[in-house]
Amino acid sequence: MTTLSYDATGAARQAHEQHLPALLEDRVATRIFAKDATLWGPDAEAESAVRLGWVEAATVSQPLVPEILALRDALRTEGVTRIVLCGMGGSSLAPEVIAGTAGVELTVLDSTDPEQVAAALADRLAETAIVVSSKSGSTLETDSQRRVFEHAFTEAGLDAKSRIIIVTDPGSPLDKASREAGYRAVFNADPNVGGRYSALTAFGLVPCGLAGVDIQAFLDEAEETAEILNDDSEENIGLALGAALGGTNPLRDKIVIAEDGSGIVGFADWAEQLIAESTGKLGTGVLPVVAGPNAPEVTSGAADVLVVRLVGADADVNLGANEAAIAGGLAAQMMTWEFATAVAGRLLGINPFDQPDVEAAKVAARGLLDAQPEATAADFTDGAIEVRGGDWLGGATTAAEAVSALLGQLGTDGYLSVQAYFDRLSYAPLEGIRDELAALSGRPVTFGWGPRFLHSTGQFHKGGPAIGVFLQVTAASAADLAIPDRPFTFGELITAQAAGDAQVLTEHGRPVLRLHLTDRAAGVRQLQQLVSALAGTSTAGSSASTNES
Repeated sequence: MTTLSYDATGAARQAHEQHLPALLEDRVATRIFAKDATLWGPDAEAESAVRLGWVEAATVSQPLVPEILALRDALRTEGVTRIVLCGMGGSSLAPEVIAGTAGVELTVLDSTDPEQVAAALADRLAETAIVVSSKSGSTLETDSQRRVFEHAFTEAGLDAKSRIIIVTDPGSPLDKASREAGYRAVFNADPNVGGRYSALTAFGLVPCGLAGVDIQAFLDEAEETAEILNDDSEENIGLALGAALGGTNPLRDKIVIAEDGSGIVGFADWAEQLIAESTGKLGTGVLPVVAGPNAPEVTSGAADVLVVRLVGADADVNLGANEAAIAGGLAAQMMTWEFATAVAGRLLGINPFDQPDVEAAKVAARGLLDAQPEATAADFTDGAIEVRGGDWLGGATTAAEAVSALLGQLGTDGYLSVQAYFDRLSYAPLEGIRDELAALSGRPVTFGWGPRFLHSTGQFHKGGPAIGVFLQVTAASAADLAIPDRPFTFGELITAQAAGDAQVLTEHGRPVLRLHLTDRAAGVRQLQQLVSALAGTSTAGSSASTNES
């Protein structure tokens, strides 16, 4: 039995009370499930008409279950027990959450960092099959990952074709090429579902089902939830959450999603893409901030921040001012947040199903790959960190001073985005600087691993309000990795992706500070230490000021 619960205070509750009468009068809930493309205005109608398949995905996807389980059993009989997912953004974030929450091993390769790719190649190759997921079939990262694994399988004397499973839209370039190549299986997803809404389609189900998740139970829960949400009722939790996300007045456009005992592993990372890519456009939108229950943003009381806590079903939650809390199973939560994001899009007056600014960084990266320009000289070097910035650097001569100068560019309604372009698994502790930077700056801070964030928050950075400042961290690699039949390496690809994104952000007039670590381990330690020192200095200064007053 599906259970969902929701509670809210302050601005979140007021938004629900303000917008609920109109949402009910306009029959928004039932019209969403009827796939009414007119809900988001004339400009969005054409796109919405071909992007509402997610409302029935739990039912439409049911026939996939026996096919996926049969392939899983066949692979296991052949000794293939490790599944590697090659995908980006919506093709990888949902499977990572689903498998992680189920406690099932799934290697998610959503990086072009040569060291992270090499580590995935080196692990139990003889027991491995890959799932290559791409809606369009033209995703550069995913194509590169497929190429290197296919080459590795062949070099190891394995039948590469029998180890490659494809998930893509019907008729895509990848669909046609994969069938011609004779790969083990090709699964087509519903083309009327956008990537970030695709958790309940083949993109979420195939890798998770092959890895061992009970995908039948997952779909059953989602189906029950869809029935609950398909109701123009005052009790509809999806309408309440949608009003909180997009209907506060004045708009609280920083949504802090705080994991607080939900039992769902990494849900906020999935919701981050869903919200940022759906709402960040036309100079508006809401920025999701992934944080812990006691993060600085949670306790800041800032006028532009709304906190949504992900809690357990039986949790006794004492909500602070301007907070909401939601509990439910994973499939129920995913269905509810997709629905709520669509509702928020209507309240914000934007199309929640397009992503017009994502392509800009891709184009810039491809241009840099083709041109192969010389690297821009560093403004200066401090230990293991090369520093590159703009005129706003002023007289900075150390990395710490450069970070301080960047934070000096933050407005009272701004945010800091930290973007780390290297191995997110080996260097995961670097994410710890997020809380320290939030405390230091007094503003919301997001942390994204490149290039995967380009397929999520990257849309908000360019299309949302122009209030962000950006700390880009890149790193030299001890060994590069060739991409078969490509004129560039993984190292060159991730370098171009970082440079391309920085170029587009700069063209949008946003401050970008690039810290390049000439030695990964030493550079990470130095960066962690300098942020801790800055945060410590700030804390000491604040305490002194408080004591003096």
